[in-house]
Amino acid sequence: MRILVVEDDDVLRHVMVRSLADAGHRVDLATNAREADHFWTVQPFDAVLLDLNLPQDHQQGSPLTNGLQVLRAARLRGDRTPVLVLTARDRTEERIAGLDAGADDYLGKPFDLAEVEARLRALVRRTQGTDDRSGVGSLVLDRRARRVTLRGTALELPAREFEVLWELMTPPGRVVSKRTLSEKLSDFEDTLGDNALEAFISRLRKKLTGSGASIRTLRGLGYMLESQPPEAP
Repeated sequence: MRILVVEDDDVLRHVMVRSLADAGHRVDLATNAREADHFWTVQPFDAVLLDLNLPQDHQQGSPLTNGLQVLRAARLRGDRTPVLVLTARDRTEERIAGLDAGADDYLGKPFDLAEVEARLRALVRRTQGTDDRSGVGSLVLDRRARRVTLRGTALELPAREFEVLWELMTPPGRVVSKRTLSEKLSDFEDTLGDNALEAFISRLRKKLTGSGASIRTLRGLGYMLESQPPEAP
């Protein structure tokens, strides 16, 4: 998943970003309302981890001063990205305000990092209509374990090939545009070009040979992972 973390506390954001990155997620970080609104506007995310209490950014041109305003702005422009709000455990009014503004769930501080990831997975499953496991042919993706198996054996994939397959299997059978794949796999400083993406797709196709699953190219639309009929004897 590609996750936006919005948190101003140096120690907490460092721990969260490292934990999520170690779990295989791509993480972008914003430390104030202006950065959060900008990143969220220009880049699609699978989920947002949002602290409501952010420092004021006095740079001109930014009317947003806290996480609640960032969340409201996103919902007003029709963005339905799942949002997990971080609040002080004893601030009931914060939790209510966040949920009323469009948050999908909240987690009180202090929290366990494993619970953060579990809640994010649950929010994405709910939004995308997927389960922890999905399969095509003899290919199975286990999102909780972040593992792909082929005929019951772990399929070892480089990080970006794994992310491409994750997108194509969430859920299988849907068309995923080149732009979506590029955005999910790119950093703000490093954009993934069409040639690199096509190279990942080509390598994945070879590794899926005989799996009963194939990656289909739909010209002008993108890619789709679909079941492949068994070959005639």
